[in-house]
Amino acid sequence: MTTDGTRPVTLRTIADQLGLHVSTVSRALHAKPDESVRAASSATVARIRQLADELGYQPNPHATSLRTRRSNLVGVLVPRLSDIVLATIYEGIEAAAAEHGLSTFVTNTGDVPETQRTRTAMVIGRRVDGMIFGDAHADARFLDEVAGRGVPFALVNRRVGAYPSVTCDDYLGGRMVAEHLLGLGHRDVAVIAGAPYASTGIDRTAGFTDRYREAGVEIPAHRITHSRFDAAGGHTAAERLLDEAATPSAIFAVNDFAAIGTIGALRDRGLRAGADVAVVGFNDTPLAAELPVPLTTVRSPMHEMGRRGLRLLVRLLEGVDVESERLRPELVVRASSDPAMYAALGRRLAGDPVSGSTTGP
Repeated sequence: MTTDGTRPVTLRTIADQLGLHVSTVSRALHAKPDESVRAASSATVARIRQLADELGYQPNPHATSLRTRRSNLVGVLVPRLSDIVLATIYEGIEAAAAEHGLSTFVTNTGDVPETQRTRTAMVIGRRVDGMIFGDAHADARFLDEVAGRGVPFALVNRRVGAYPSVTCDDYLGGRMVAEHLLGLGHRDVAVIAGAPYASTGIDRTAGFTDRYREAGVEIPAHRITHSRFDAAGGHTAAERLLDEAATPSAIFAVNDFAAIGTIGALRDRGLRAGADVAVVGFNDTPLAAELPVPLTTVRSPMHEMGRRGLRLLVRLLEGVDVESERLRPELVVRASSDPAMYAALGRRLAGDPVSGSTTGP
């Protein structure tokens, strides 16, 4: 009985109402779309699904697991879900999982290798069908261990070697930033390169420095500094750069929060982002456009990355050969790097009638 005293809707309930065999109803509701059509005519399948929806039919997960020997569970590991980039990626994973009849759960590792191991063991202990890692380290040692256990997995956000992954084309994104800053005449530039073990920072920095090298500018090692992927890390890294004798004319931080920390460090030194030093971030998180000086950044398809990562894992579970995917980024230019946009922002704040905005009646 259900909690309201009514009997639960079963496959037999639907079969009896439609005058069908219960096995026909089961195949129509549980098989893949092409299999359900073979089980019955498309019109019959439509009738079955319509009645199931009307009656509020819910499949029994325990029975499904026994029948398929699968848990329909996917475990997801991320450094920290408080990061809006990772949270958005996970939303994409969750949405695609629902489309495939899967459930997901996520756990944080803090990007600490030992925590990755203990949390992975916990996830595998829950009999997941597969895993998605958003916290992969470039040395691949840990992933080699997981692969040795025979657990199917895919990577999102970061890539490692030949393991199947869905990421932004971070190298291309870094080149886009370099092209933008070169076009504005910036030659003394610096990079806040993120964590040295993450492919995101590695690839974005490489794309940036390679494009500058092609333009005849070798970015010296002291102009490239690593940091955590948060505002505090970006602030500290920017302070190191600003402690040097000469201030760079532009700083590329490989994620938006590090760029926000950079803006704070500039403010503390009496410098203005967009006027004294150009600042560019990466990911185009929602906050980027809402800053007092809107942030130039590279838009990464975060939600789509999660969706495609889950679909990649599903294909792996089906035994299909897969290839890693690199999603195209988009440069979004705002006032933190564009002099004309910064000047227009200043006029609006001053209430210049030429800009179409006033502070008076």
